[in-house]
Amino acid sequence: MIRRREFITLLGGAAAAWPVTAHAQPQERPVIGYLSSRAAETDIPMLAAFRQGLGAAGYVEGRNVAIEYRFADGHFERNALLAADLVRHQVAVIVTAGNVSSAMAAKTATATIPIVFNSGIDPVTAGLVPSINRPGGNLTGVFARGGELPGKMLGFLHELVPSAKMIALLVNPASALAYEPDLRRAAATLGLGVQVLNARSDDEIETSFASLFRQPADAILIPNDPLFLSRAGRIVALAAEHALPTIYGRRPFVEAGGLISYGDDIAYGYRQMGLYVGRILKGDKPADLPIVLTDKFELVINLKTAKALGVTIPQALLVIADEVIE
Repeated sequence: MIRRREFITLLGGAAAAWPVTAHAQPQERPVIGYLSSRAAETDIPMLAAFRQGLGAAGYVEGRNVAIEYRFADGHFERNALLAADLVRHQVAVIVTAGNVSSAMAAKTATATIPIVFNSGIDPVTAGLVPSINRPGGNLTGVFARGGELPGKMLGFLHELVPSAKMIALLVNPASALAYEPDLRRAAATLGLGVQVLNARSDDEIETSFASLFRQPADAILIPNDPLFLSRAGRIVALAAEHALPTIYGRRPFVEAGGLISYGDDIAYGYRQMGLYVGRILKGDKPADLPIVLTDKFELVINLKTAKALGVTIPQALLVIADEVIE
């Protein structure tokens, strides 16, 4: 666990939690507003990738650009207040991360400040932009296309635990990601049952796992969600307590001791966001910047966890894995 003081150091001295006191910046130094639905500590690797892209565009935090940070810590209802606060600070660009709720909050808060988002669902369907190629208005960003993601995740889990009959699905009802219908369709083709566990808070995460003592499942699928990612360590520990083979939607879960993950390559997406912010600071209009479509996904496997669970990783999965943690 990264301590608050260490995290603030990683941010280069920028404020890292809500509420944040504004710091006066030189007139010639633009200020980027960074709004995330996740927790501050969770976003460290995303911010590193974002800064890489920003640096490639010629901007370095603390030198010729400043960043104001706001984190909702998985509580999506906070996004509106955080976005409004960034608007009051008159930032030059707002970057939104975590899930579509932060982008929608920023869009509601301003129709003039450029917004660069990262979305896991179609931004046209979500109502963020009218077009992928010409987004118009003040929004553009990155769309990680994962329409078949729930089915692929279930397929990998089925390869790991072919004897499984019942799959638990942990979902956040407050999230806009429609994993349940897609997963049920995929499960039906494999002859698997789906047990949905709803969790939109820390307490409900605990309650959901506790319910598995009454209604056991053979394995569990945990999709990408800002709330879950912000609690990766605890969720991985709960899965271990139940000795449940689990597939997650993002790499950090496996790095925390989870069994396997399959999800979009977040570093690539955030570097693209940094590049777009740089272009906007140089004068490009969001309306003219096409949404970046990325279908770069990564499979990560933790062999130590597999051994502890008594799960044999098929050679076919080891061959295609982007990383195997031993």
